[in-house]
Amino acid sequence: MINLSILLIIPLVTAVLVMLCRNAAQVRMTALLGSVVQLGYSSLIMFDYMSQRAAGNKSPMLYEAKVSWFSNLNIEYYVGVDGISVAMIMLTAVVVMTGILISWSVEKMTKEFFFLIVLLSFGAYGFFISLDLFTMFFFLEVAVIPKFLLIGIWGSGKKEYSAMKLALMLMGGSALVLIGLLCLYFNTDAGNGMHTFDLMKISHMHISIEAQRFIFPLMFVGFGVFTAIFPFHTWAPDGHSSAPTAASMFLAGISMKLGGYGCLRVAAFLMPEAAHEYSWIIILVSTIAIIYGAFATLMQTDLKYINAYSSVSHCGFVIFGIGMLTKTAITGAVMQMVSHGLMTALFFAAIGMIYERTHTRQVAQLGGLLKTIPFIITVFVIAGLCSLGLPGLSGFAAEMTVFMGSWQNPDTFYRVSTVLACASIVVTAVYILRAVGSTGMGPIKNADYLTFKDARWNEKLASVTLILCILAIGMAPFWLTNLISPDTQIIMDNISRSVVGR
Repeated sequence: MINLSILLIIPLVTAVLVMLCRNAAQVRMTALLGSVVQLGYSSLIMFDYMSQRAAGNKSPMLYEAKVSWFSNLNIEYYVGVDGISVAMIMLTAVVVMTGILISWSVEKMTKEFFFLIVLLSFGAYGFFISLDLFTMFFFLEVAVIPKFLLIGIWGSGKKEYSAMKLALMLMGGSALVLIGLLCLYFNTDAGNGMHTFDLMKISHMHISIEAQRFIFPLMFVGFGVFTAIFPFHTWAPDGHSSAPTAASMFLAGISMKLGGYGCLRVAAFLMPEAAHEYSWIIILVSTIAIIYGAFATLMQTDLKYINAYSSVSHCGFVIFGIGMLTKTAITGAVMQMVSHGLMTALFFAAIGMIYERTHTRQVAQLGGLLKTIPFIITVFVIAGLCSLGLPGLSGFAAEMTVFMGSWQNPDTFYRVSTVLACASIVVTAVYILRAVGSTGMGPIKNADYLTFKDARWNEKLASVTLILCILAIGMAPFWLTNLISPDTQIIMDNISRSVVGR
C-alpha cells in the first residue's frame, strides 16, 4: 500500500542523518543513498499508479490521506496524487539524485550544503502531493529559504545580490499567492459557517465570477513569479548565474515547475471562468516571454546566462499551453515542465563540469574542448539539441504537443500567437548551435585545456541518467501522455462545465 507521507519522511530522515555524519565522505554517501531511496519510492508510486489506472481505478486522486491540522480554520494535512502530480514527483526525484552526484566535489561546508539540497526536495514533494491549499502554501515556502542560503554561501559572482533578489521576488510572489488563497478561502462554503482550503471540494463549488476576476490574477501572477513569468523573470538569470551547479539544477529543473503546477492546479482549475476571461492576456504575456527570452539569450556570452534566459523562453511555453485552455495544449504544458526540468538540469550539469575545469563560462574564452573532454561536451551537445527541439528528444515531443494543442483554438489572435511562438525555434537554434560550436569545436584557445581530465564516475552517472530520461520521453512519449492525459481531461471538463453553465 502506497503511503505518500513516506515521500516526506525519506528526505527528513536523510537530512537528519546528514547532520549526524562525521566527515564529508559520510555526508555525500548518506545524501546519495537517501536520494536513491527517494527515486526508488517515486518509481514505485508511478508504476503502482499506472497499474491501478490500467485496472480501471477512476478516482480523481489516488493514495489520499487526510488528518486535521488546525480544526478551527478547517486546515488539514490532505495529500493525494493524480498523473500530473506523479510526473512532477518523478522529475523531482531524478533531478535531486543527479544534483547530489554532480555536487560530489563540494568541499565548503559539505554537511550544510547537502542538508539544504535534501530540504529542498522535502518542500517540492510536499507541494506536489498537497490537496489542501494552506498545506501546499506551507511547502512552497519551505523551498525558498534553502535557495537563498545555497546561492548566498556557495554561489559565485554577485552571489549576495542574486540571493537577495531571488528571495525578495519569490517572497513577493508568495505574498500574492497567500492573499489569493485567503480570498478564495473566504469565498467558499463548507457548511456550518465554515470555509475550506480543500482543493477537491473547492473544485466542485462555484466561486462567483466577481471573486474569480479578483483572485485569479493574484494566484496566476504569484505562481507565475516562480516560473519566471514576464516581466517578473529577472530573478532567474541572476539567480542561476550565481548559484552552485546543484542549486541551478534544482532552481530551473524543479522550482520553476512549482509555479507552472500552481498556475494549472490552483488558478486555472479552481477559477475556470476567470481563466477564460484572462486567457488572451496570458497568451500575450507568454508569447512575449517566449520571443523575448529567445532574443535575450542570443545576446548572452556567459553559458549560465544563456541557459537561464533560455529557461525564461522555454517556461513561457508552459504558461502558453495553460493559457490556450485546450486539452492537448495543457497536456503539452505538463510535458514541457517535465522535459524542461530534465533538459535544463542536464545543461546546468554540463556547464558546471566545464566551469570546474576551465574556471570560465565565457563562450569567447572556450573552444576545442571536444578534443580534451569529449564526454562532457557530448553531454553539452545533447542538452543543446534537446533545447532546440531535435526530434527524438523530449523537447520536440513537448513543444510539438503545445503547438498542436494551441492550433486547435480557432481564434485568429491565438493562432497568430502560435505562429510567433513557433518562430522562436529558429532563434533558439541559432544561439544553441553557436554556443555549442564555440565551446566544443574549433582550435583549443588555452594550452591548459590540454591537461583536463574528462568526467568522473559521479558526473557520468548523473549525465547518463538525465539523458536516458530525455530519450525515454522523446522516443516514446506515449507513456507520459497516457499518464497525464486523463487528468488534463478532468481539468478541461471542469473548465468547460463552468463556462457552459454561466
